[in-house]
Amino acid sequence: MSKIDLAIQGYPSRTPFATAARRSAKVWLCLTVIGADALALIIGFAIGLQVEQPGSISGDVWTTLAGVLLVHAGISFQNQAYSTKCLTSALQSVRAALVSAAATLLLFFLVVFSLKVTGTLPRFALSLGIVSSVVLIVSQRLLICQFVRRTYANRLHTELVIVDGGNVPDACFGSDIVDAGAMALRSDLDDPYMLNRLGTLLRHYDRVVISCTPDRKYEWAQVLKGANIQGEIVAPEIGELGPLAVHQLGGVTTVVVSRGPLNLPDRAKKRALDIVLTVPVLIFLLPFLLLVALAIKLDSPGPVFFRQERMGRGNRIFHILKFRSMRVETSDSDGTRSASRTDDRITRIGRLIRRTSIDELPQLINVLFGEMSLVGPRPHALGSLAGDELFWRVDRQYWLRHALKPGITGLAQVRGFRGATEHRRDIVNRLGADLEYLQGWSLWRDVGILAKTAQVLVHKNAY
Repeated sequence: MSKIDLAIQGYPSRTPFATAARRSAKVWLCLTVIGADALALIIGFAIGLQVEQPGSISGDVWTTLAGVLLVHAGISFQNQAYSTKCLTSALQSVRAALVSAAATLLLFFLVVFSLKVTGTLPRFALSLGIVSSVVLIVSQRLLICQFVRRTYANRLHTELVIVDGGNVPDACFGSDIVDAGAMALRSDLDDPYMLNRLGTLLRHYDRVVISCTPDRKYEWAQVLKGANIQGEIVAPEIGELGPLAVHQLGGVTTVVVSRGPLNLPDRAKKRALDIVLTVPVLIFLLPFLLLVALAIKLDSPGPVFFRQERMGRGNRIFHILKFRSMRVETSDSDGTRSASRTDDRITRIGRLIRRTSIDELPQLINVLFGEMSLVGPRPHALGSLAGDELFWRVDRQYWLRHALKPGITGLAQVRGFRGATEHRRDIVNRLGADLEYLQGWSLWRDVGILAKTAQVLVHKNAY
């Protein structure tokens, strides 16, 4: 049994039914809104065309409408029109839908005017189609919000209460409750396996509330900041937690200390970029990867790949893949010894692939499986040291970087912060860049970092 298996031993293997149902409901409701918007646009413009030109609708019209639907979906995602808030707030849902529809129409008219085909447009049909579509979109969004409020009230989001020596407020009994002592949960920042255990539990929830003794609040706050979840601590006082907001749980004051840095549309955009780039690159590089694998096999005995435990998003541990560059008997599975320029553990082929960053290419498989992203904070080995001190003991903000998926490359790497961590400042520089990336994420920034990565594939600190 592996360390990870031991870490989660004793946990329920299945999500509570009510919790799983609510999580599934959110996904299906968001998909319903997307489909309803598309259907409203199709029906609305079909009404306009049928009124002005009764009969069948030409294939060119359907092609144009398909393009409009794709553009509208993209704008709606960017405008947060499909966020979970739009499921419960009618005002926010209608506002986001109208802004998205207006932006789509503006873009449509710009294209029409640039192509100089305004004279061929059936103007009455177009005007009637716009009015009909807007009325249908607003109507279906109001109906969906009303349905969600009546069906789920305030219970659409999944909540977990972890009790670690604190009192259990009466209002919490409607949520899933876990006794930290009974489940052997601790807010231990020096135990990656405990953080993995907690991350495994929290992945089933949208919100977690901690009820603990005053002396444990700071540690729980630091744990939750990197957990990629809205985390709150029951507290009448704010203290030094660095709160984001103050909420109420049935009249009990809670302090919000963390939120996932990316909302659902942003995560969808980032994942789409990963898939769109990773799949063709893997296919293109497949012959080259096979040649590298053969060279490694001929150079020294042992497996082609090196697998190592790394800390991923939400403090959950995964196994990173690399081409093996060291002899098997001297490989460092914990990562306590950084590779040096004269490292005698590195094989002949290993030195070449490390210098050119070819050894990192198998991580594209981690990206494909959703364990990593193309761009993000680099995942570190659990035993990595800055000088003679563990990374997370240099600065407790280290755990905050795990609120995003780890990346093959990142802001720290394109700034030259890579290689051995011989001094405390080496990890401090990387952490600063990671937190800057975390706080200012955008899709275009990811694209820019990928473009700059080509300039640092061969780097003086790569050995």
